[in-house]
Amino acid sequence: IKEFERHSRLGFVDQEGFMQEVARLRKLGFKRVTLKTGAYPMRELAMAIRWSADNGIDLLTIDGAPGGTGMSPWRMMAEWGIPALYLHSMAYELCDRLAKNGGVVPDIAFAGGFSSEDHIFKALALGAPFAKMVCMGRALMIPGFLGSNIEGVFKPAQRAELHSHWEKLPNNVTQCGTYPEEIFAGWHEVQAKVGKDEMANVPFGAVALWTLVDKISAGLQQFMAGARKFRLSEISRDDLYSANRETERETGIPFLTDLGDAQAREILAR
Repeated sequence: IKEFERHSRLGFVDQEGFMQEVARLRKLGFKRVTLKTGAYPMRELAMAIRWSADNGIDLLTIDGAPGGTGMSPWRMMAEWGIPALYLHSMAYELCDRLAKNGGVVPDIAFAGGFSSEDHIFKALALGAPFAKMVCMGRALMIPGFLGSNIEGVFKPAQRAELHSHWEKLPNNVTQCGTYPEEIFAGWHEVQAKVGKDEMANVPFGAVALWTLVDKISAGLQQFMAGARKFRLSEISRDDLYSANRETERETGIPFLTDLGDAQAREILAR
């Protein structure tokens, strides 16, 4: 047996225990305390939001399915818990209710299988003004692994150390180029940042990750420009519409033919 995993579910924390743990961490000197939740139903979500608010938690991350912790069994990550759209819609509703009752809502981060710039824009808009950040896991790990596979081809002596599984470049990579400078669109930008000498020490996985983040950044800027929003804080729920009635019902975002309907009728009535 080369490895084994142990999965267990501990007893559920109560409010007093939660408060004590936050106090313990602050006493140890932690300047910021954050909480990450899984794809739990409404009751547990309300606990996380209210307890975080009452204890001054700096950031509450709400992770919907199909996201998940890396140690989770794959079927649990794929099939377990509340899907992100429903969970994040619940989160907005609860945060809005807490704010209207005079509560201080902690900064919220949304996670749950996001992989592209349109996901980021929609998540921030859906949770506005409470959602301040989007968390991404596997989507950012993939280019890291891809870069390691490519680096192993160019450095066969280090293939095991790099955990590379390729002995030669596949056709879908050679279509982009033959050398690293050709393969990675962000190679020269990274080199300009770190310098030509230091570039020899930068893992290919890091270059691939930087390239994806650069692509996501440019794509998000394009979406924001199209919506005439030039700061992340300006993205709002008004930037969305629902493509079907179920989404409208669950999110509270107007259906596409209802959005702006009153203004359109007013224009024609003038």
